[in-house]
Amino acid sequence: METVAELEAKLAEPSEALIRDMTRIDGDVMLLGAGGKMGPSMAKLIVNAVNAANGSNKVIAVSRFSSDGLRHDLESAGVHTIAADLMNDDELQRLPDVKNVIYMAGTKFGTSGNEHFTWAMNAYLPGRVAQKYRKSRIVVFSTGNVYPFTSVLSGGATEETEPSPVGEYGQSCLGRERIFEHFSYKNNTPITIFRLNYAIDMRYGVLLEIAKAVQEGRPIDVTMGNVNVIWQGDANEMAVRALTVCNTPPCVVNITGPETVSLRWAAEHFGGLLNKTPIITGQEQSTALLSNATKAHMLFGYPKVSVRQMMKWIAEWVSIGGLEWNKPTHFQEREGKF
Repeated sequence: METVAELEAKLAEPSEALIRDMTRIDGDVMLLGAGGKMGPSMAKLIVNAVNAANGSNKVIAVSRFSSDGLRHDLESAGVHTIAADLMNDDELQRLPDVKNVIYMAGTKFGTSGNEHFTWAMNAYLPGRVAQKYRKSRIVVFSTGNVYPFTSVLSGGATEETEPSPVGEYGQSCLGRERIFEHFSYKNNTPITIFRLNYAIDMRYGVLLEIAKAVQEGRPIDVTMGNVNVIWQGDANEMAVRALTVCNTPPCVVNITGPETVSLRWAAEHFGGLLNKTPIITGQEQSTALLSNATKAHMLFGYPKVSVRQMMKWIAEWVSIGGLEWNKPTHFQEREGKF
């Protein structure tokens, strides 16, 4: 893959498992907050899966759509778009009713110093959406940041691990989960809580940040020690398939790859791919923000794209100067300040 078009086409390829599941998902599918890193490619993926399944589900992407180019791109791919500010309740209430909602709205970066908006977006808005779509199935995007740090020898936090988020971002995300959970009980709304970390493609993500640092001769802090990653295409597919496991009370599922990836190893491996010597600083700690995704792998199968394949693609992308989004993950952050 050398162009954004080739990357987008790869991300929008549905697997046979997704096509099969689309035959079980009745009704239209609406993506709320579809203008972020994952929403556009997910919308196109669903359209392709619907077409491959000979289905009639309409795919609707809702975002503020500050970029006309994105809206045109989605419409050209067969996605219906609606421009709306979800924090404007009049605009929220005017949205059409649908049977399936994938809720992706939220805020992370800029939390420090703007905590009030973070809480409004991450914990107030979910209540309005849960009431509006109380008769729908809802997949709620969340994050592994709701978990405490765990020992790097433990395999990561499971869905049974008691949440204990570090910092207000993680706390507000747990608030989002609890609000949806409350309305799931109150209205008998089937929900899946989708705890994701970290999705990547060649334009953003932990592995890209490490590769760029290696290429540019910048130091890589390995204090966090280890991370989990998953190819965005695999995460997108699992999000759609998660509509089939929505339940009351909510089904909670961790979404990431099967490996615990050493930051030091990743830097050294990119060094080999890019013919550079990585500059490593810091010393690995005994704990990290890690998730155990064995439940997701039982439900949806293992991710199709391996860590080494991602790294090969990213090294090639960096070498040719491919497009980047400049959206750092702050994977090094241990104090929960974003």
